[in-house]
Amino acid sequence: MKPFGYVRAQSLAEAATAHGGRPGSAYLAGGTNLVDLMKLGVEQPDTLVDLTGLLPTGIEATADGGVRIGAGVRNSDLAAHPLAGARCPVLAQALLSGASAQLRNAATTGGNLLQRTRCGYFQDVAKPCNKREPGSGCGALDGINRDHAVLGHSPLCVATHPSDLAVALAALDAEVEITGAGGPRTVAFDGFLRLPGDHPEQDTALRHGELVTAVLLPAGAFGAPSRYRKARDRASYAFALASVAAVLETEDGRVTRVALAFGGLAHRPWRARTAEEQLLGGPATAEAFRTAVGAELAAARPLRDNAFKVVLARSLACDVLGRLAAPRQG
Repeated sequence: MKPFGYVRAQSLAEAATAHGGRPGSAYLAGGTNLVDLMKLGVEQPDTLVDLTGLLPTGIEATADGGVRIGAGVRNSDLAAHPLAGARCPVLAQALLSGASAQLRNAATTGGNLLQRTRCGYFQDVAKPCNKREPGSGCGALDGINRDHAVLGHSPLCVATHPSDLAVALAALDAEVEITGAGGPRTVAFDGFLRLPGDHPEQDTALRHGELVTAVLLPAGAFGAPSRYRKARDRASYAFALASVAAVLETEDGRVTRVALAFGGLAHRPWRARTAEEQLLGGPATAEAFRTAVGAELAAARPLRDNAFKVVLARSLACDVLGRLAAPRQG
């Protein structure tokens, strides 16, 4: 491992200043992803800025009826919180689908969103990867790409985002609260995680020195029927081949509200806007679900080894929507 400096900041403002003034710096929170990447030589920060004890760890109501989740909240604590159980099932289900209990006890809300891809070419410094070393090429394009993206990828990168929590947050219309030397700002979740485009090395909308302080959930995130479903190669401790987070409300057999997001298919959670537009106001039937999800996935561009993901995602989404609609049908 490359030698590095260490800064134990006394405040978030001090941390942002320390990080922003060092081009090769990195923030350290739970460390469940960063430390592994440092051991592999993928991440080689000159300085670690320790955020221990600085990130908000509260889960509290906001004035508009929503909820603010501090970036330092542990995944296990959020999954066990009352708001994530009965009031927002998709959130708890997504959290409990990720990693092991031990990792959930260490991983933070902010760190979960900022974790980097598990692409084998990214994690192997002997292989070409535009995300790790811009301009070096993408080994997965013609290599082993079974686990890679089918939506939104570019000729420079076909990696997927590994977070389960992020898929649920995408479906819940969350916002991300950010702070840095330039002060606080809030970014819609859709604009926080990026598609690869021409700059796959840029995972998020964060500027150098900025850090995530909280996730904001709107009042509408609570109380609606919701569900998270994940397909993986083994029963636990595996990243998604495809996953679905869905919110669905119906009245008299028709869809009055719908939100659908896919995981495991793209560089960020894929919000299924086309499917949602087709479903809203229409019948909550199996045929309508198949048609709308099929229209969404028509944009897929599978690689040599992962066309099965399109079929898998379609089946998962239709099953989840059907189960959410069933109790509401007469």
